[in-house]
Amino acid sequence: MGTALVTGATAGLGLEFAWQLATARHDLVLVARTTERLDQVAGQIRAAAGVQVEVLAADLSVPDDVARVAERLAVTGDEPDDGRRPVGLLVNNAGFATAQRFVGGAVGAELRAVDVMVRAVVQLTHAAVGQMTSRGRGAVLNVASVAALTTGGTYAAAKAYVRSFTEGLTVDLRGTGVTATVLCPGFVRTEFHERAGLDTASIPSAGWLDAPTVVAQALADVRRGVVISTPSLRYKAGSALLRILPRPAVRAIGHYR
Repeated sequence: MGTALVTGATAGLGLEFAWQLATARHDLVLVARTTERLDQVAGQIRAAAGVQVEVLAADLSVPDDVARVAERLAVTGDEPDDGRRPVGLLVNNAGFATAQRFVGGAVGAELRAVDVMVRAVVQLTHAAVGQMTSRGRGAVLNVASVAALTTGGTYAAAKAYVRSFTEGLTVDLRGTGVTATVLCPGFVRTEFHERAGLDTASIPSAGWLDAPTVVAQALADVRRGVVISTPSLRYKAGSALLRILPRPAVRAIGHYR
């Protein structure tokens, strides 16, 4: 069915993307920071789904690591003595919340967030669409968030960039056979919030989405060429409200992660 590269592939939505793509018979290139965890997930997927799985251990806040992943994305399949297949779907999923206020917080954490969720997304997308447009087919799926419409500090700002960047990318891609989709979910039941040390006790159960449903909807939207994928009617309604509210009202709502 083709080859998909997923960043942040060993946990949360990234892991769910890997499993659903493997079940759909896609070969995979899995990118995450920890080699041991990558090898474990790759072995499980190979055994269960019977697809080919490459692993790339990379910290996407490190320029040299990003360059290695970009080099893999640039493979066209025409390189001599290179058995690697070109990537037909890039899922830019890696990201994290800093769980701190910008004022008084460690600036290194903020810059690392920007490197992972903005700089790496731009560089990897550029490498992917270069070879995809030359072949006349492919897709990019960038994971943002409903937080892109809020005032949740660096995280929300990064996701707002990803959303706007993806919309602009679709204009550049017209007529090329390549598509771009941005996924904007709400709260999803993964370890994302726990890892960030965020308190989610006040979030009502109705506010949560499950990862399999979010990923299935996102992949269906990619197949249909949808530009902005917002799973669930309640978050579609919430997003519409955030777009029409006066910005002072949005700022008064506070942080969203």
